[in-house]
Amino acid sequence: MKRTQLRSKDVSKEVESYDLEIYKKDQVELVEDKYKIILINKKPAFFYYDGKAVPTLKFLQENNILKKITVDMGAVKFVVNGADVMRPGIIEIEEGIVKDQFVCVIDKNNKKPLSVGIALFSSEEMKYMTSGKVIKNIHYVGDELWRMEV
Repeated sequence: MKRTQLRSKDVSKEVESYDLEIYKKDQVELVEDKYKIILINKKPAFFYYDGKAVPTLKFLQENNILKKITVDMGAVKFVVNGADVMRPGIIEIEEGIVKDQFVCVIDKNNKKPLSVGIALFSSEEMKYMTSGKVIKNIHYVGDELWRMEV
């Protein structure tokens, strides 16, 4: 496992698409193992997917920086087992989602992050759909990245 100390301003450029402040006092490291992960203050904050920094679910529990898709409780067990999100399981779609954007999938009751996925359609397109896959699941509760100790 390779660890590299990073400067906060270097990481700020990587995550500038998210509304997030990284301060000079924050300890920032890049850990390269099976995944490339950015640690902020010793907590996994971002991982790389197709060369882009994506917030981890543990980071999203404390920082609300992604648009949200809310699923009904029937879809929860599928989502946390890695299944992509299908349109019938969605009960709420946040405005302003664009195709290929990273989104956070939350459950109806607890409003807690269940997974991070890639929107296959914009929020406008999703609203008019009645069936089909709409979110590609890339990181979910209980997966390897979730269980990783750094």
